[in-house]
Amino acid sequence: MGVISKISDKNNSFYGLSAEPIFAAIEKDVEQFEKMSVLKDIFFMNDSKNFAEKVVSKTSSRGFQPTEEGGAYPKDDFQEGYSQTFYHQTFKNNFAITREMVEDNKILDRNMARKEFTSGYGRLREEFGAAILAGGTGTTVNFKGKAFNTKSADGVALFSTAHTSITAGTAVQSNVYSNAFTDDILGQLETKMQNFKDDNGNPLAVAPDTIVIPNVHTLKKAVFAAIGADKDPASEKNGFNYQFGRWNVIVWPYLNQFVTGGDASTIFFLLDSVYNETVGGLMWFDRVPLEVEAYTDYNTGNWNWNGYARFSAGANNWRAVIAGGVSGGTTIS
Repeated sequence: MGVISKISDKNNSFYGLSAEPIFAAIEKDVEQFEKMSVLKDIFFMNDSKNFAEKVVSKTSSRGFQPTEEGGAYPKDDFQEGYSQTFYHQTFKNNFAITREMVEDNKILDRNMARKEFTSGYGRLREEFGAAILAGGTGTTVNFKGKAFNTKSADGVALFSTAHTSITAGTAVQSNVYSNAFTDDILGQLETKMQNFKDDNGNPLAVAPDTIVIPNVHTLKKAVFAAIGADKDPASEKNGFNYQFGRWNVIVWPYLNQFVTGGDASTIFFLLDSVYNETVGGLMWFDRVPLEVEAYTDYNTGNWNWNGYARFSAGANNWRAVIAGGVSGGTTIS
């Protein structure tokens, strides 16, 4: 988090003793919110120094080939894969503290205004990330009146039954399923992810390790029943539960408001956090971390604080994540 300017020297006699503590408190508030944020567990976080970021993949090569003794080395090749461009969005906010509040040393009121300002920034980031993930069942999502791209790099929705290969080297693949969460469906979708293939048909051995769900009682109950004990929850003979101790579970309340229709109480996601960073699956770019500046409104005498930030997020490689409980998805019979 960067605080780029301080209040004008002309006003230090009036505001100086209050400005520095508020700057410091804003920094501390944002740092605390970032520590609690789950964005870093779902998105591959990056910094950016450009107006936009283009992420380009490449296809796999054919690899080593058997040759006769003394034979020539076979020529290998690969090509550029699908690409995705992330355009940074600017976000702004402002809050004001009246001159009278400063004069009367209304610390509680000032702190409430400051906390709402920084909470609003942290909430914005969580909501934006949740909107991008939940909106991945379509090609765009409306966030605060603006449409944002939720396609993966291959040009279809992040969660789609029709992911294609740029080389036509493998059949169409799906990473969205209609089945509701059960311990058996968890195992089957994990296997589906492990069997994902690259553009040339090579298995990738994706290994999902994270379950992401909205804050819904029935889903939480189903998930923790499936993974929370070392005995098989579906077996009367208490067989070994191979799902026990293998998953990181993220219950993300911000998802609730962005999941629409009948999927609101059923949707869940499996994510391979390592593969997500390796290939750039769900991407987040911070172009300008929160900057804060203070100034005096000479018409009112009030003390104003401006907040400015730029960032972007979206999907690049769909293979890092799979969705279940989505109407219209592939059905496991």
